[in-house]
Amino acid sequence: MDQKIIIAVDGYSSCGKSTIARALAKKLGYLYIDSGAMYRAVALYFLRNDVPFQVEERDLQAIEQALSQIHIEFRFNEAIGQQETFLNDENVEEEIRQMFVANHVSKVSTISEVRRFLVKQQQKKGEGKGIVMDGRDIGTVVFPQAELKLFMTADPVIRAERRLAELQGKGMNSTLEEVLHNLQERDRIDSTRADSPLKKADDAVVIDNTHLSPEEQFNLALNYAHQRISLNSNSAD
Repeated sequence: MDQKIIIAVDGYSSCGKSTIARALAKKLGYLYIDSGAMYRAVALYFLRNDVPFQVEERDLQAIEQALSQIHIEFRFNEAIGQQETFLNDENVEEEIRQMFVANHVSKVSTISEVRRFLVKQQQKKGEGKGIVMDGRDIGTVVFPQAELKLFMTADPVIRAERRLAELQGKGMNSTLEEVLHNLQERDRIDSTRADSPLKKADDAVVIDNTHLSPEEQFNLALNYAHQRISLNSNSAD
């Protein structure tokens, strides 16, 4: 019997991390956790409740109080065949994908109190293994012991074009310039923050999907997963 593993998927904004992580989880029968959605949900709560999180006005006491009021969970929607994000029992899946949330999520994620709050929850979800989680620091901070670490990257313009198509497909208005600026700013903030910056784990496998089709990158990632699962099962025998 195969021994379940933890698969960490990290990388830059709009590199298809969620798509590949969700597909791997479905194929392997693993639990999928979108860590980015958790940070987006916190950002949404802060924005809705006027929590002072901007650097120039940051109030750590107010932030910690707000975090104590936040409950995030994922529920599988059979009708659409995927899980959705719930914030305090409200389905916020669509709202957290809006640009007004995307423009603030990296700033929220630089706050150490927020990171500790969410990392603790994320680690608890992975205690039984059999999990695929994507984000910025999954292989370096959340699950440094993960058996398989993937690091996704792609040309910034290609990433912006893909993200724009996704937004337009959901009826959201934006321009390529706006999306590209948002991605580059998020990458800059995520890569330079003091607490758990975005970086490739030393033992991560890099997948540059600039010129890969969704099927090609999925098959590549799945092959890596099967190799690690087999290796893990053999070492457990």
